[in-house]
Amino acid sequence: MADQTPAYDVIIIGGGPGGYNAAIRAGQLGLKVACVEMRETLGGTCLNVGCMPSKALLHASELFEAASKDFAGLGIEVAPKLNLGQMMAQKQDSVTALTKGIEFLFKKNKVDWLKGRGRLDGPGRVVVEGADGATTYAAKNVIIATGSEPTPLPGVEFVAGKVIDSTGALSLPAVPKSMVVIGAGVIGLELGSVWRRLGAEVTVIEYLDSIGAGMDAEVATAFQRGLTKQGMTFRMGQKVTGATADGAGVTLTVEPAKGGEATTLTADVVLVAIGRRPYTQGLGLETVGAAPDARGFVANDHFRVADGVWVIGDVTHGPMLAHKAEEDAVAAVELIAGKAGHVDYNLVPSVIYTTPEVAWVGQTEEQLKAAGVAYTKGKFPFTANSRAKINHEGEGFAKVLADAATDRVLGVHIYGPQAGELIGEACVLMAFGGASEDLARTSHPHPTRSEAVRQAAMGVEGWTMQA
Repeated sequence: MADQTPAYDVIIIGGGPGGYNAAIRAGQLGLKVACVEMRETLGGTCLNVGCMPSKALLHASELFEAASKDFAGLGIEVAPKLNLGQMMAQKQDSVTALTKGIEFLFKKNKVDWLKGRGRLDGPGRVVVEGADGATTYAAKNVIIATGSEPTPLPGVEFVAGKVIDSTGALSLPAVPKSMVVIGAGVIGLELGSVWRRLGAEVTVIEYLDSIGAGMDAEVATAFQRGLTKQGMTFRMGQKVTGATADGAGVTLTVEPAKGGEATTLTADVVLVAIGRRPYTQGLGLETVGAAPDARGFVANDHFRVADGVWVIGDVTHGPMLAHKAEEDAVAAVELIAGKAGHVDYNLVPSVIYTTPEVAWVGQTEEQLKAAGVAYTKGKFPFTANSRAKINHEGEGFAKVLADAATDRVLGVHIYGPQAGELIGEACVLMAFGGASEDLARTSHPHPTRSEAVRQAAMGVEGWTMQA
């Protein structure tokens, strides 16, 4: 095993959204930095087999369905034909462009890419096992940014092309006639909606009684109703205990979550999407006196787990989201550089990129009630929003929750068109401790969907107006 000198100020293990942002920020601050990544391309799960390719397929499938069902009503007559090969090719072209962009940013900010699998080997030492063998590098600080991987389901073995995880669902060679999605979370609902639009019959099996774990209950109810209207079938309060794959497809054994008689369900393809788990095995954490908990997460004190060792993103606690990892990355590097670094996880928004989208930030009504917080609520439907109405996208609503005494906004929940874009102003408002009246009295351009969020804020004090 060779030793490599000189020492780095920072070595980051993992080149996903947390890792590459940490590397770039470190370079900007003048630190000598390297990033270890075992993939052939940078960007981690998000850019390669997660956020980005899924959004490419969501966008393409939305256009395909719109052309098939909606264009005629707009006076546009077409006869769309699915070319799945080209749809997958344009997805990959976009992914390649993004990963090349990260390589460019590494060069621009003088970040060394150490290609291989990295692990700690005691304080200040990182071993990288690459194509040419193992090399040990010295570093004043090491940031663990290895992300997460799909959680397997006991009793259900993955079978290529038949029982698949999210990565497999992004590259199916043909549209299955039927698909079962196990798990009604973000990944399952997004990818299930892609294949439903392209022609598959999609059934979603969920252990809980509501979809979108952690979502505001009122939003979840409307969201499930909307997906059902689009053609998805839901089996709630059910668990999958076994799967058998053969040439004809996959047969699942399904039981009520609270006990009862088992039934079987068959499908051409089964997508297991019950969540993700931290990728923390084999990182050598024990060599610096650290260890993951029973669920695989590594606890931290302001991102620090030992002298000179830091954790960010999915490997530590907080929302398992790419943009949360980015915030962690900047905060951790700035702490290393002697600056202030902090992330308020209550202000990290969540988005589900279905049609319509769902987005939220802050507290739900259920959380406020459980905490005994008195609040007021404003709600506004997109059916009354001028832009949504003329665009034939009136499903859903915006909801603003504010402290009953101070009017400070505690949560914003949106189910409707472009919700992921609309939630940003709520994040800014809440970051500055804004009140619902601040948003209500801020002029918004007309006609826009964002007016629905303003109208919901106006509704907190009962003076909503029709857009």
